[in-house]
Formats: sequence, structure tokens, C-alpha cells
Amino acid sequence: MKFDSPLFDRIRVKPERDRRPVTGPACEWPGCAAAGTHRAPKGRTQARQYWRFCLDHVRDYNQNYDFFAGMPDSAVAEFQKDALTGHRPTWKLGLGTHPRARRFRTDGVFDAGPGDPFDVLREFGTGARPDAAQAQAEQERRTVRNAERKALATLGLDPGVSRTEIKNRFKELVKRHHPDANGGDRASEDKLREILEAYNYLKSTGLC
Repeated sequence: MKFDSPLFDRIRVKPERDRRPVTGPACEWPGCAAAGTHRAPKGRTQARQYWRFCLDHVRDYNQNYDFFAGMPDSAVAEFQKDALTGHRPTWKLGLGTHPRARRFRTDGVFDAGPGDPFDVLREFGTGARPDAAQAQAEQERRTVRNAERKALATLGLDPGVSRTEIKNRFKELVKRHHPDANGGDRASEDKLREILEAYNYLKSTGLC
């Protein structure tokens, strides 16, 4: 009796080999009739397309496979460089030169410097410094309210003046009407109070 028989595989705990017939695609290697149990990519220009080879022939195919076949050296170097970032667009940090990145950036932050409506940075010698013509153009574009006209008149100024002019005028009037400068005159104290109220109002509206 032959013990090496498929009939005994049914009762063996661990068969010596799998004698079941192999089903599936055949090996596509020329002249090979074995089962194509392994996939191999067809090439760079045929994405998601594969050959079907047996184990021996897929090893031979992989040893000679060249993904960059037919590409010039410059294209290969460029591909390898882009592969470092996953072939995603990149740009230098903070420059904002990439068009996709510029959609999320405003000129006031990255080109003309940070916005400083209350002149906090300017008082410390930093921040943007718009010229007088630009400041006057901003003033003209705004609608001047009666309260603003009255506050400017208290400081002896006309509508359309720049922030620098308002600040300089305010400092000049404070020095002139301060009690230490006029011997404690009550009239000057009332005038100083009006100047402070006018300046604080202009500051709250963003004019200075």
C-alpha cells in the first residue's frame, strides 16, 4: 500500500504537502504553465496594471525591473527630489510666493508690516510708518462725524489731519495748559480737561 496518496491527506493531522489543485490565473511568463500567484507592476506609465507571475519568475522580473526606464537623468533627479515631500508643492517659510499660500495671506500682514491702528508699535519705534499723504487719504475716505469735528476743533485742528499731527498737537496743548506750567490757573485746568476728553474720543475712533 502506498502511504503517499491523496486519500490519506484527509485523515492526516498535518499533510506533507498541499495536493489540492491550484486555481487562478496562469503565469504570464513566456513558456511557463505554473500558476500566477504573484503580481508585478507593468511599469511607470501603466499605473495599477500588473503582470501575473509564479514565484520563480516574479523574482527574476523584480531583479531587472527599472521604474525610471526611459527617463533622462534630469527628470530622475527631479522626481527623487519631489519624492522627499510626497510630490507636494513647497515654498520657503514666510515668503508667501506660492499662489496657493497667498490665498490665506493678506498684504497688511506679510507685505506692508503689521497693522497698528492705535500706534502701539510706532510709539516704541517699530511697526509700519505710513507717510502723511497716506494718512490723509485714509482720513478723507472716512465719514467725519460732528463729534469728531468738535474734538478736532478743541485741539485747534481741521478734519483730514494725520495721526502724527494730532499727537503732536495734543502734546503741545498738554504742556501749555498743565497746572505746573501756568501756576495752577483754574481756567487752564478746565481747558486741559477738555483737551484730554477730545483726545481720548479721537483715540477711541481710531483717528490717533
